[in-house]
Amino acid sequence: MIPPSYEPLVAPARPRRQLWRTVLGLAIAIAIYVLWMVAMGAVLWAWQGGDVFSVQLGQISTGSDPWSLILLLSTFLGGWVGLCVTMHLLHRRRLRSLLGRAPLVLRDFVTGVVAMAVIGGGMTLAIAPWLPPLALTPDLGVWLTFLPLALLGILIQTGAEELVFRGYVQSQLAARFAQPLVYLIVPSLLFGMAHFNAEELGGLAWVVVASTALFGLIASDLTQRTGALGLAWGLHFANNVLAILVISVMGGLDGLALLHLPEGAAGEELLRPLLYSDMILMVAVWAACRLWVRRR
Repeated sequence: MIPPSYEPLVAPARPRRQLWRTVLGLAIAIAIYVLWMVAMGAVLWAWQGGDVFSVQLGQISTGSDPWSLILLLSTFLGGWVGLCVTMHLLHRRRLRSLLGRAPLVLRDFVTGVVAMAVIGGGMTLAIAPWLPPLALTPDLGVWLTFLPLALLGILIQTGAEELVFRGYVQSQLAARFAQPLVYLIVPSLLFGMAHFNAEELGGLAWVVVASTALFGLIASDLTQRTGALGLAWGLHFANNVLAILVISVMGGLDGLALLHLPEGAAGEELLRPLLYSDMILMVAVWAACRLWVRRR
């Protein structure tokens, strides 16, 4: 059964809720996202030449320097474009219908950012004594110069993921099946599997999938409870700002991290308990947000 609070996002999906539309729509969005990346690569190749481009491509894939990180985040514009095309071609809807009412989205987004900053920041400070000494970025001026672009890039990246998984897939499944076990679990599992990377993460790959899927489930639940994407988007945005721009511990996407672990310190014996603590953090944030939603 669909909660009344979720109706504003599910009702527009009902006229074209066929499963084939959802699968085809997701395929179209992914295809356009890939084409967007190919187009960006072609522009870089034509500008830099083949030899320089091959080196730059490896840097972009890991976000290992400021411009590479910005370029990587900008690829998610393709997700926005792809979903916009999908909504027009297959559902005769506007992209904004996946978000919810603008005032509600904005209010909930700010709430999500504050909740993650307070609880996540507090927990980070609590576990700091158990971390190796962190190194400050050697060029604070570069970090400050790129900060506005990086924040915009993370806003685009997290917005694209929320629109696809919590906005499109979840609302389409809710309109088709109306069973929470389907419309909450399936998008969360897809979101987790989208972060599977055994080559880079090794033995931590499935822990990362579990952690990401848990976040997806939390974001899905908060979306159905609020009837808008603002709260989930705000949590996602603040979480990625902390992980990408403040403290880098996973060894990737660290081109603009303010604080780094020492070289070679990011081993599995350190990262595994950090991932588990991050899961505990997300449950705490979810509980706080559910309490806020219930009392507002």
